[in-house]
Amino acid sequence: MTPAAFAIPGDITTLTGGYIYERRMLEGLRALGHDVEHIALGGSFPDPTAADMADAAERLLAVPHDRPLILDGLVFGSIDTDVLARMAAPVVAMVHHPLAHESGLDPATRDHLYQTERANLSLVAHVLVPSPHTAALLATDYGVAPERITIARPGTDRPLGRIPPADPPLILSVGILHPRKGHDILLKALARLHNRNWQAMIVGARYDAAHAAELDRMHSALGLDDRVRMAGRLPGDALARAYGEASIFALATRYEGYGIVFDEAMAHGLPIVTCNTGAVPDTVAEGAGILVAPDDPAAFAKALDRLLSDAELRAQMAAVSAKAGAALPGWLETAARAGGVLDRVAG
Repeated sequence: MTPAAFAIPGDITTLTGGYIYERRMLEGLRALGHDVEHIALGGSFPDPTAADMADAAERLLAVPHDRPLILDGLVFGSIDTDVLARMAAPVVAMVHHPLAHESGLDPATRDHLYQTERANLSLVAHVLVPSPHTAALLATDYGVAPERITIARPGTDRPLGRIPPADPPLILSVGILHPRKGHDILLKALARLHNRNWQAMIVGARYDAAHAAELDRMHSALGLDDRVRMAGRLPGDALARAYGEASIFALATRYEGYGIVFDEAMAHGLPIVTCNTGAVPDTVAEGAGILVAPDDPAAFAKALDRLLSDAELRAQMAAVSAKAGAALPGWLETAARAGGVLDRVAG
């Protein structure tokens, strides 16, 4: 098995889709027999402090030529191009979605990230991505040849058992409290459904403090205190129970490079309401979800209302979702695809 290194910034146990993906890939590669060194870099990327940039440069330049390096996209898209140009180790970029495509960036920052990512992509041996959407984006917007890109769809854990659904029906949303996840749109949509019988839970760490505070204010101002629980970060067993008790999964996302939570929802056989953006149409199985335009509370509310008012449709979509969820790959399959890339790069 090819010895390798995997450079990841910050706390690898952070509960976001990107960190879960990379931690499980690292564990999977090791389980398959690869000797993979975990290089923990500073947590300030993709807007690195001078100290974190200098430390990353020193540690990446020290990786030997016979140990391919998987480099997390937060670092890859923002590190000085000169560092990559001087590295001895072949680099495999792990790009969840290009940093320049993040929402809310000012034009100067967006252009800087785009130019850095494009220059850095010209220097790598290969690119790993989680979705066909990201692969197409790198090919069309960044000029990466398709044969230099491998799609390694995230793995999925299977539910351990069935849990009786909550009554009234539970609408579950899972995603960090960040503007891109669209929880503000979900709250506005739920406020339009006061005549329906439902409860809701939003699970996610307070990743963006200012946005989390705004969601708190909105949650109260819309009169949702008694019906919507802002649950924060939940441990694995509590989150699994929430998925099991839910009747609908809802995420009003503005953009996803993949969206592991959709796979989790399908693994639990949940009908999904979300937005037609980014990799979402590639991820949510046809017939398992209702996709509406982003930033449209009225359309999102209409989709939720349709499912809440039609138990037969809900059951029909749940069956499609469960079938798609049962066919999803496991994490060892994801790691095996990455391991194949490492073997080819080393060879």
